[in-house]
Amino acid sequence: MSRAKRSIETRDVTLVEAVNMALHRAMADDANVVVLGEDIATNGGVFRATVGLKEAFGFKRVMDTPLAENLIAGTAIGMATQGLRPVAEFQFMGFIYAGMEQIVSHAARMRNRTRGRLHCPLVFRAPFGGGIHAPEHHSESTEALFAHIPGLRVVIPSSPQRAYGLLLAAIRNPDPVIFLEPKRIYRAVTQSVEDNGEALPLDTCFTLREGDDVTLITWGACVQETLQAADKLAEQGVSCEVIDVATVSPLDRETLLCSVAKTGRAVIVHEACRNGGVGAEVAASIAEGAFLDLQAPVVRVTGYDTIMPYYRNEQYYLPQVEDIVKAVEQVIAL
Repeated sequence: MSRAKRSIETRDVTLVEAVNMALHRAMADDANVVVLGEDIATNGGVFRATVGLKEAFGFKRVMDTPLAENLIAGTAIGMATQGLRPVAEFQFMGFIYAGMEQIVSHAARMRNRTRGRLHCPLVFRAPFGGGIHAPEHHSESTEALFAHIPGLRVVIPSSPQRAYGLLLAAIRNPDPVIFLEPKRIYRAVTQSVEDNGEALPLDTCFTLREGDDVTLITWGACVQETLQAADKLAEQGVSCEVIDVATVSPLDRETLLCSVAKTGRAVIVHEACRNGGVGAEVAASIAEGAFLDLQAPVVRVTGYDTIMPYYRNEQYYLPQVEDIVKAVEQVIAL
């Protein structure tokens, strides 16, 4: 069915509902889009992100798989090289490691290995991050692992509108995309989303709030705490510019450097552990490209270099609004 013939509906939806809306739209627009994963067809997924897809498009396009992440990844790669556009779900990011061999050694390298004869248009979806009182392997934030791999895009939505537009863009992209969904805000944020089939640009940061005194750089669920911190700081007369990175690889350095050139200060916020995180790449990019504009050192507010703790302590691990406010006060004082 062509996009022009589809009705356009606008609804107030949560982030997980926006993912579902985008999958419905993509599958209706392109018969080559297929969906596979554990419990995603009959049960609609552990978070209900794929509910209704089997009924709408049938079992040949919406496939339950065995509990075998290596199989899911390898099957999706094979499908992608033969003209399909698979969207494969890993139930939690902590389960993705069993599929790393396929993702790193094959999906990321397919275009280069075949000198452009084959390409790999697929999306690997995974709920990620802490904050839902889950065990450790259900609370991973290891986006830096994939950001380091040439040939992979790593995309992280932070709101229903961006989940809808970025997922459509990821599905239509000719190369593999790791699409990480912050499950802590799956149902915490509601926005009006128009189901118009329009994608948002990949590889682009989104400036959520203009400011003059400090640039706050973040992505995923931490966007919520960062915006709340910006509100608190505004009460103190501190004007914060808030940037949602959205695509952590490849990184839109131009937007980040232009913002820091204006404000002279930068605070980076992410819940992944500090050591080797994407925030370190952002900080290095600022040091290389905007060093003479900086009026204070770049500060990072991150998770700890430990395994994600069990739910009684996970709030101590996750960056809080107060942590961000304190970091901004630190750089403003310099």
